[in-house]
Amino acid sequence: MIASLDGIVAAVALDSLIVEVGGIGYRVYAPPSVLAAATPASRLKLFTHHVVREDLQALYGFRTVEELGFFGLLLTVTGVGPKVALAIVGSRPTAELQLAIMQQDQAVLVSIPGIGKRLAERVIFELKEKVAAAGASVIAIAGQPVAEGDVVGALQALGYSLPEAREAARHGLAMSGAGASLEERVKAALRVLVRD
Repeated sequence: MIASLDGIVAAVALDSLIVEVGGIGYRVYAPPSVLAAATPASRLKLFTHHVVREDLQALYGFRTVEELGFFGLLLTVTGVGPKVALAIVGSRPTAELQLAIMQQDQAVLVSIPGIGKRLAERVIFELKEKVAAAGASVIAIAGQPVAEGDVVGALQALGYSLPEAREAARHGLAMSGAGASLEERVKAALRVLVRD
């Protein structure tokens, strides 16, 4: 599996680019933000998701591990394939999308071309459950306060690196108050990440 590419941009198309690494050119499908910033002959590092199927092999590239992690999480939703996931990831900053999902804000998802109301509902339902599962151990223990480590774990499940998750969790815990649930604290941490 190809996890990342670090090479020279050979060409940029409407939905993809070619990155040459060691004399081999890899076609990588990428969000518009990556394509707009890529210029031929410049060096580029991308974190990639390698899709291998009977009839297809494709690479999807992202600037950050968070975008890659969120893309992978979107692919777990029923009815979301790589093209739809790429459209979602490329539409807004990752933290803003995750916050919209946590707040069940369908309007954000429906505003993305190719995303209808039913698919937006499914994305929100399935991803909200996955975030909750990251903190299941806390929720299962009734009356236990939510610890910073639980918020960090939930953010890491969303694809954030450990340092980013720790920093956002620390600020999010301070913003949300003493009796806040895991979900409220994760939302607060995502708000911190949206501002950064």
